[in-house]
Amino acid sequence: MSLENDIRRGRHCVFLMHVHLVFVTKYRREVFTQAILDDLRVVFASVCADFEAELVEFDGEDDHVHLLVNYPPKVAISNLVNSLKGVSSRMIRRKNYPSIRKKLWGGALWSPSYFAGSCGGAPIEVIRQYIEQQQTPH
Repeated sequence: MSLENDIRRGRHCVFLMHVHLVFVTKYRREVFTQAILDDLRVVFASVCADFEAELVEFDGEDDHVHLLVNYPPKVAISNLVNSLKGVSSRMIRRKNYPSIRKKLWGGALWSPSYFAGSCGGAPIEVIRQYIEQQQTPH
């Protein structure tokens, strides 16, 4: 897909923003199966849609997941993360997976912490050089 197709437009802005999120299970317990990861993908995509964001990529291992999300500038990452973790925890626990019921107790699926890294676009050094080379009026 070309860069032009990835650029999104709002009422007063043009943007291309991606964030890489990593969520870890409580106590780093190894509870995820392929079926659980498939369910998480559906839940995460739905929550992203509620925020006018897009789940671009998703995968995980038995104790953590990675998400790549394209989001609009009006979305606070912390609010997005709180919804993603809260809704997914409720939905997955509702399905009563034995691996989760056996290894996690007390109602929490996720560790309270998370990783969020901005990504996409040009490297910082290239942007810095571009800004330095602007023709400043005298």
